[in-house]
Amino acid sequence: MNIIRIIVLSLFVFTQSQADTIYNLIKIPNLEIYNLNTSNKLRYLYAKQPFTIGVDKNINCYNSEKKVLDEKYKIIKENLDRYDQKFLKKINLKYIVLCEDLSISKINTAGIPDNIMKTLILDVKFDESYFERVIHHEVFHIINDSFKEIFDQKIWNNFNVEEFKYAKCSTCTDKLGLDTYSNTSGFFTEYSKSTASEDMAEVFSHLMTGSDLKNIDPILEQKIQFIRTNLLKIDQNFIL
Repeated sequence: MNIIRIIVLSLFVFTQSQADTIYNLIKIPNLEIYNLNTSNKLRYLYAKQPFTIGVDKNINCYNSEKKVLDEKYKIIKENLDRYDQKFLKKINLKYIVLCEDLSISKINTAGIPDNIMKTLILDVKFDESYFERVIHHEVFHIINDSFKEIFDQKIWNNFNVEEFKYAKCSTCTDKLGLDTYSNTSGFFTEYSKSTASEDMAEVFSHLMTGSDLKNIDPILEQKIQFIRTNLLKIDQNFIL
């Protein structure tokens, strides 16, 4: 019996030590380890209690019920397993933080990417209609932030008709719709029209989730080719 107690205590101390080490790396408090044993070496963590982070303490997220966490983890992992360890290392993504009701400056958001901290926070309660797509959308922001010189916004802007202008920021506009257009006209969704980086992320996420590309317009065809070509500059083996 004493041996069992020692083993259990040792496992607890080891797990807590790992959690503390991860906190020192990504600076997000109140996290527990969900799974570290993945084929692509992504480390999944979850909020055991609500946390507030950011220079201005403006990022908030809350803990989830175990049932919700377990259900959404399966979906998240299935989607993120499409990225191999080599690619994830190149784009600087290592930690996935799961929580719910994620917001920044009181504006709800599906995810918050941080390539410097190698971390992606995901809201497990985000609208199920778009949930899988937004996983890849947020991954693209990690990709873009790590390779801004490749995903040149000036080149991207020139794909659009001359009179079209993006907003200064994604929160500076009311273009928030995530439904996929039946008539694309250069954009997959209304949200694509907010900023160039969001447009790129929407193109990438639609490609990753297997959207029908049979009836797209010439502008969107150029955008798709731009994304495909530049991803291969990062990793020649990457498959969309």
